Amino acid sequence: MGILSAMPIPRETLDAIRQFDTCTIANTIERFGVRLRNEGYTRPGLHCVTGGTRRVIGYAATSRVRTSDPPVTGGAYLDRTDWWSMVQELPAPRIAVIQDIDHHPAEASIAGQIHAAILKSFDCHAIVTNGAVRDLEAVAAMDFALFAHEVSVSHAYAHLIDYGGCVEIFGLEVRAGDLLMADCHGVISIPLDIAPELPRAAAEIRARERRIIDVCQSPDFTPGKLIEAIQDSH
Repeated sequence: MGILSAMPIPRETLDAIRQFDTCTIANTIERFGVRLRNEGYTRPGLHCVTGGTRRVIGYAATSRVRTSDPPVTGGAYLDRTDWWSMVQELPAPRIAVIQDIDHHPAEASIAGQIHAAILKSFDCHAIVTNGAVRDLEAVAAMDFALFAHEVSVSHAYAHLIDYGGCVEIFGLEVRAGDLLMADCHGVISIPLDIAPELPRAAAEIRARERRIIDVCQSPDFTPGKLIEAIQDSH
């Protein structure tokens, strides 16, 4: 059985979703009532350390790593090429979601320039991790995004433990094949069954919010006009 049971979302739909930031997508998902409002997104502490306000969307390629001790068997992280097959089973585009399962995560880098180059060749556009990363300038120059908690100069004993299972990144539980969106605010999981409807619904929400903002910034502003705009937005 494949990792993704549902049909992949068309690329043009993903591009349409990516026109909105994660905050707007979070507000839009609320409208469908498919999950609690305090679920489905990362908690504070995750940062886009490669800078900018780039938005990334893709299917999660999950793995777990350690950096504090040498691997019991096998070689270093780059020697584990077996997980590439799992990555290729996923629809594109992809996001690598890597959980550092050390007792104290982020003591050493779990990924850098080489990892980004390899992952980009497999149509991954970002790494999301609770651990540390490095080579920030070089990775940013690749048009690749790193979402992490910390940065580190060394990879220490970074090695792959397993892949394709469930991981947790700052309170967000992620399974292989989950559809994720990431930007400077964090990462949100997008339910596949409502994804095709998100661009239209998000555009409606943005238009309603724009009307409220326009009233606030108008030279003819009055509290009455603001109340009217807010009521019209519901």
